[in-house]
Amino acid sequence: MPDVMKTLLLNPPSFENFDGGASSRWPATREIESYWYPVWLTYPAGMIPGSRLLDASPHKVNWQQTIQICKDYEFLILFTSTVGFESDVKLIRKIKEANPGMKIAFVGPHGHIKPDETLNASADIDFVTRGEFDHSVVEYAHGKPLNEILGVSYRKDGKIVHNAERPQLHTEELDALPFATDIYKRDLEIERYNVPFLLHPYVSFYTTRGCPALCTFCMWPQTISGHAWRTRSTENVAREVKQTLEHFPQMKEIFFDDDTFNIRKDRVLDLSAKFKPLKFQWSSTARVHSDYETVKAMADGGARLFIVGFESGDPQILKNIKKGATVEMGRAFMKNCRKVGIKVHGDFIIGLPGETKETIQKTIDYAKELDCETIQVSLAHAMPGTELHDTMAAQGFLKIEALADSGGHQLPHIEYPHLSKVEMMGGVNRFYDEYYFRPRVAWRIVKEALWDSHERKRLYHEAREFLTLRAERLKWARKGGDYDKPMVSETSSASGND
Repeated sequence: MPDVMKTLLLNPPSFENFDGGASSRWPATREIESYWYPVWLTYPAGMIPGSRLLDASPHKVNWQQTIQICKDYEFLILFTSTVGFESDVKLIRKIKEANPGMKIAFVGPHGHIKPDETLNASADIDFVTRGEFDHSVVEYAHGKPLNEILGVSYRKDGKIVHNAERPQLHTEELDALPFATDIYKRDLEIERYNVPFLLHPYVSFYTTRGCPALCTFCMWPQTISGHAWRTRSTENVAREVKQTLEHFPQMKEIFFDDDTFNIRKDRVLDLSAKFKPLKFQWSSTARVHSDYETVKAMADGGARLFIVGFESGDPQILKNIKKGATVEMGRAFMKNCRKVGIKVHGDFIIGLPGETKETIQKTIDYAKELDCETIQVSLAHAMPGTELHDTMAAQGFLKIEALADSGGHQLPHIEYPHLSKVEMMGGVNRFYDEYYFRPRVAWRIVKEALWDSHERKRLYHEAREFLTLRAERLKWARKGGDYDKPMVSETSSASGND
């Protein structure tokens, strides 16, 4: 074995327009084609000399091209997801046929949750990682034997071995990691990454790992990133911002893709003060806990937009999902954002525990009251590894066979005796219609594109995709929820022990 294995880090091709892993919080084929950056893969990519990060879907690299590229490498690190897993297993079979000596590691939440099932699904997988995999795969690439690497699971003498857990990285170790943006500059084209509510082109990376919030549906804090909130130093973050501005002069904004960027006031104030003299626009995730002073400081430091998970307008549902926030806090936060001129993209979910026809309408009315710049409405989806998944499975509300269709589109897989999947899908359609087909909202969106030809073209493209999907949803509901496309299973039992 050479000193360093020639390594390919792969966010794999599968379904068309599929944003399936390596930082996607909601693996699926998108309503409007959009892609998040494969941030998790950049750190080991920066520590393995001669490596390459291939993000296949946004760069339109297909199976055949991926297989051909893999012929030139000795070690493949593939970020898999529950929705894309079966496709990924088929892909590596073809890769192994073309390059039999290649070693393959599966990384990401799916293998973390189900290491045994993942290994048993394919003899082509040499090992899977559990938890943060930055150093696990780097050590293997440098020749360290599997039995000496923490946080991995592998086969030995016909049995599966689970090595001891790897400790999480904290500030000093996080600061020592390479910058994600160095790898973007080396291997990716930032123009390939588009999210409808962010300016294009954008660049994103993390300033923290983990989230202390206990939301039952949220995948990352319950899988590889954990609930322990761990921060990079503000000096380290500011250095990456400065470098990003130098690397990508065409970039319109930076998005801080932390689980929750604004969880601690003193850190946010420090970062905002360091950002202010750099004079750049940025957006981030946010919870509704920040007071006016904090929101004002972020605005002064260049904040343009927050992504906020309001989830529901019903107080009991927020308690059921352990949101740790109230509808009143949402109202106050929106009021403060409006005062300082920060836009908000609001996320809402239909079908969470406690949902009824009445609470769906209550949430629609709440969203219209908040009047966010843009919204996203999702059907409740219980990803394996989450408390919501276990609860829904235990109560018999989880329809495992309907995780996704063969195109990677997520489908309703939670259904209640009092609220059918058709009624929930109808709620999503009605939510979008009632919200966006208000004259002032439509004008608010259109007017920003009037003087910007790039944004005008993007808005036209996204509007066509949205209306096409809306028509498909209505067709699906009229057919009573029956789907022509085959389903992609979770490849697990219905016990909920995931």
